[in-house]
Formats: sequence, structure tokens, C-alpha cells
Amino acid sequence: MAWIEIVDEDQAGPELRDLYEPIVDAQTGRVDEILRIHSLHPAGLAAHTALYQSAMRSTPTLRKTEREMIALVVSKINECHY
Repeated sequence: MAWIEIVDEDQAGPELRDLYEPIVDAQTGRVDEILRIHSLHPAGLAAHTALYQSAMRSTPTLRKTEREMIALVVSKINECHY
């Protein structure tokens, strides 16, 4: 398994803290690992978050649950384990 250095929420500087705040998982109280891998490059985290939000909100004819199901099926087809 690859090891990627990350900055935890409690060690984040002001810019990263501002990016982390809206993406904290409500169930765990933490930022998901897949997002924290961007912590050394906050612009990358901002871009990742913007892309996700655009993909998940740009189809107003679909409910959020439908978008999530599509994402799940695509991930399964692509053999994505996340």
C-alpha cells in the first residue's frame, strides 16, 4: 500500500482549515482520507471538492440518491475500492 503524507485537521493551517471545515464527515467528525491526500496542496483539494460538487449538483433532474447510485455503479465497473 502506498504511503502519502497528509496534514490532519488539528495541524492544518488557516487556508487548509477553511477547506477542511465544509467537508468534515458528519458521522466520523473527520475529513475522508481520499480528500486528506490533497492536504499538502490545498489548491488540489479545492479543485477536487469543486469537481465533486459540480458533478453532484449539476443534474437538477436527478435526486441526490440517484446521483450517488450512479457514482456507486461507475465505481464498481471501474473496480474502484473506495
